[in-house]
Amino acid sequence: MEIKQVKNIIEAALMASAEPLTLKTMQSLFVEQELTHNDVAKALEQLTKDYEDRGLEVVEVASGFRLQTRQSIQPWIAKLWEEKPKKYSRALLETLALVAYRQPITRGEIEDVRGVAVSSNIIRTLMDREWIRVLGYRDVPGKPAMFGTTKEFLDYFNLKSLQDLPTLAEIKDIDTFMPELDLGQQN
Repeated sequence: MEIKQVKNIIEAALMASAEPLTLKTMQSLFVEQELTHNDVAKALEQLTKDYEDRGLEVVEVASGFRLQTRQSIQPWIAKLWEEKPKKYSRALLETLALVAYRQPITRGEIEDVRGVAVSSNIIRTLMDREWIRVLGYRDVPGKPAMFGTTKEFLDYFNLKSLQDLPTLAEIKDIDTFMPELDLGQQN
């Protein structure tokens, strides 16, 4: 099978899939052709290069690879949808940041750092979005749940791993880091 046809099939699979695809999943599309892992990886690499100057890009996230619109054209694409994205409160974003940077972390530890109680709605919202999950329970009286982030968190924020998060030194203030966020009082 020619590399061009392999690239076309991978491109179509990435376009059709609602979830990121792993190299192993892509390779399974070519069982009859007996393509190796390296053959599929080379085709994917070439496809990624083909998209370098286009409105779409092939991106690797924690769960695999996906075809998505390029970040630089998001403002125009966003106009296609009337529904506004959810706005999250500063408290929710602070809680999520603490879980991401200090996991595994308990609710009590989050409250100690923030200096205020963490609303059950915040934890529920983060769990409903599947951005955090219970990793286990701390072996102390009361056995508090320890929270950590999920692959869905990494995928949503276009990260391959937690090492891709900006360092704490790079983040001076959440308002200057992401000024476009509307930090209203919603959860």
